[in-house]
Amino acid sequence: MTKPTAERRPLQSMTGYALATRDTPAGQLAVELRSVNSRFLDLSLRMPDELRIAEPPLRELIGGAVQRGKLECRVALRAATGADAPAAVDRAALERLAALDATVRAALPDAAPLSVGEVLRWPGVIAEQASAESLVPAILEAANEALADFVATRAREGRRLAELILERAARIDEIALQVAARAPELLAAHEDRLVERLRGALERLTAGSDQASPTAIPHDETMARVRQEVTLHGMRIDVDEEIGRLRAHVAELRRILAGPGPVGKRMDFLLQEFNREANTIGSKAAALEMTNASIDLKLLVEQIREQTQNIE
Repeated sequence: MTKPTAERRPLQSMTGYALATRDTPAGQLAVELRSVNSRFLDLSLRMPDELRIAEPPLRELIGGAVQRGKLECRVALRAATGADAPAAVDRAALERLAALDATVRAALPDAAPLSVGEVLRWPGVIAEQASAESLVPAILEAANEALADFVATRAREGRRLAELILERAARIDEIALQVAARAPELLAAHEDRLVERLRGALERLTAGSDQASPTAIPHDETMARVRQEVTLHGMRIDVDEEIGRLRAHVAELRRILAGPGPVGKRMDFLLQEFNREANTIGSKAAALEMTNASIDLKLLVEQIREQTQNIE
């Protein structure tokens, strides 16, 4: 199997499971992989001490295919017993011993026949247990098979997560467009209400004052200043820039998800920007409609964050 690389593999989830087995002279080998979320690659290998010789190549193999996740790799060996015991007899050695026995009997017909116990104790008849070194290729072969299934499982889950995220991103873009369309109308209505409140306050303030006072500011000039302040206030609560940046973030999110993995860390940073724009829109809200839009945006961003926490 060609070893997967970070450059070629698709977006992946950080949760996955796979199991592969191999039959060997020493018994059945099993390599099991399972992972959950983690900010970095946290790889732990659990195996019998006599098989620790396989740990360095295993770490290299897994590290080349996985970038993030708390991953546990278990290697187990179930020794051959019971019905598998005859496999421990070296038939070639047994045949050689039989040939020697025939030669001896031809020369010494009265020689006592070999007992089963004597045959089994004869050097080489019982095959030596497979050494740990001889099991390394089988361990890596099983690990390769398990890793291929593991990566494929994580990729399938990654595609599903990407679909969920893109659905929410589309909703964010939709809200941004709605706010952009309604913002001028809402802002104008807000300014009109503000002007009327200020006009009413000024009228009440000047109702009992001396209109002939030399320090009195003419009504038209006062209203002009009021409108100027209202316009400045409108500029401060304008959300056009935030909407533009929000839509740019949506486009970037789509671009990231369309590319190869791993993307989780880039998504984490991008979501901080999403949240910043949503908070700013809320702080500038000139109407209940915009406040509600800000709340909806923050909820969607949080939902995306929850999904992103499981993406490599």
